[in-house]
Amino acid sequence: MMEFLSLLGKTLVLRSYVFLFLALALGIAVSLMGRARTAFFFLVTWAVAFLCEFSSTRTGIPFGWYFYNGSTRGQELYISNVPFMDSLSFTFLLFSAYFLSLVFVSPSRGRGTEIFLPYDPAIRTSWSVLGLTVMLFVLIDTVIDPLALRGDRWFLGKIYDYPTPGLHFGVPIANYLGWAVVGFIALSVFQWLDRRLPEPSAARHTNRAAPLLLGCALYYGVLVFNLAVTFWIGEPLIGWSGILSYLPVTAFLLLKLAGRLPAQALSPDREGLS
Repeated sequence: MMEFLSLLGKTLVLRSYVFLFLALALGIAVSLMGRARTAFFFLVTWAVAFLCEFSSTRTGIPFGWYFYNGSTRGQELYISNVPFMDSLSFTFLLFSAYFLSLVFVSPSRGRGTEIFLPYDPAIRTSWSVLGLTVMLFVLIDTVIDPLALRGDRWFLGKIYDYPTPGLHFGVPIANYLGWAVVGFIALSVFQWLDRRLPEPSAARHTNRAAPLLLGCALYYGVLVFNLAVTFWIGEPLIGWSGILSYLPVTAFLLLKLAGRLPAQALSPDREGLS
C-alpha cells in the first residue's frame, strides 16, 4: 500500500498537467451531471480505455500494435504495462468532447448576451450526440498523439512507440480507429446508464449554459496546450495541421453561440426563460 501511495504521489507531481485537466473536468461535470452521473462517466471511460490499451499492447486491437517501454517505471504509477495517467487522460478528453457536442446539438436561444442551453435527456442520450462526440474525441487525438509520440522532446518523455511508423506524422490510422472504438463504447454505456438514473428535478427547464460552455473551454484548453507544446518543440507542420483542422469546428461553434446557425426552437416548457 505504501508503495502504491508513493507511486501515486510521484504520478501527481510528474503528470500534474493531466491531473489539473482531470480536476477541472470533474468539477464541471459534478456541477451539471451530479455526482452519480459523473462517477459513472469517468469510471466507465477509464475502464474501457484501460481494457482497450491492455488489449492493444498484446493483440493489436483496437489501436493497432504499439508498446509502452516502461521508461518511467518507478517514477509514476503503472497498472500492468499501462501508465495510469495515459488511460486516465481518456476520461477528461471524452468528457470535454461530449460537452462540446451537447452545445452543438442542443437547441439554443438567447436574450441579449444570455445563451440558453438545456440539459435535456432526449438530446444527451441521442445518436447525434454520440456520433459527434466520437468525431470530436478522435479529432483532438490527431493533435495529441503526434505530439505524444515525440515525448522525448518535452516533459512527457518517450513512453511508447509503434513497431512501424504510421502515415499521420508517425501515428498509424489504426490508432484513431481505436480512439473511435473507445469513445463509442464508453459513451454508449454511459448513455444507457443515464437513461436509467433518476432525472434531476427541472433539469430540462433550467439554463445550463455555464457548465456546458466551461466544458467547451476545457476542450479548447487541452487543444491549445498541445498545440503550444507542438510549436515549442519545433514541429510547425504538425501544429499548423492541427490549427487548420479546427478552423471549421471553431467557426461553426462561434456561429452556434452567436445564434447564426439554424436550430430547432425551444418549446415553451423547455425554454426556461421568463
